[in-house]
Amino acid sequence: MKILLLEDDYVLSKEIKDFFLSKNIEIDAVFDGELFFKQINTKKYDIYLLDINVPKINGLDVCNQIRTQDKNTPILMLTAFGEIDDKIEAFEKGADDYLVKPFHLKELYIRILSLLRRTDKPQTENEILKIKDLEINISNKTATRNNEIINLTPKELKLLLILANAKGRIISKQQIADELWDYHIETNQNTIEVYINFLRKKIDKDPNEKLIHTKVGFGYYLKTDDDDKI
Repeated sequence: MKILLLEDDYVLSKEIKDFFLSKNIEIDAVFDGELFFKQINTKKYDIYLLDINVPKINGLDVCNQIRTQDKNTPILMLTAFGEIDDKIEAFEKGADDYLVKPFHLKELYIRILSLLRRTDKPQTENEILKIKDLEINISNKTATRNNEIINLTPKELKLLLILANAKGRIISKQQIADELWDYHIETNQNTIEVYINFLRKKIDKDPNEKLIHTKVGFGYYLKTDDDDKI
């Protein structure tokens, strides 16, 4: 495992580095956004840990720039900003997870392992899933609807696959949270609504041809036929 940390707090950066080095995990740290991009040009990393409020290029803009070229490397935001709007903005930029300071280093470690397991998990589904005019290419990690490419973050794609593999069954928020994360935290359930809204904006642009539906009090499902259940 190779970690790149973007953190301008020297004390916290050192604590995180010492923790992972004690586990024989390779980790590099930089303190501003410009140095971050210089560093990723010299070495390949398995995961990025990004503080938001850093010099030169802030963590949100770093995340957004990464996602223009790299859809797969997990990004975990480390920040003192804990409001739901802050989390929504981070997820919109392409973050996979969000950890509010102060946090326990063991929890950070668990979350990193979770993200990497999801990335490395072998796919056993069919290589291409088709639902009406929606097509998901699992091996290429792409999705199209009506032959139009849909730009999805890794977590959005994972959520779409969860719904697609359910084949029309209703999936609860808890089931979705268990699939998207390997651990349970209270904010995950609220975050599901955020991701569903992201998907709807990208998948269901035509209001007359919606695929993603809500069964109030039960969960969500991807419509696979022409019935009118909602």
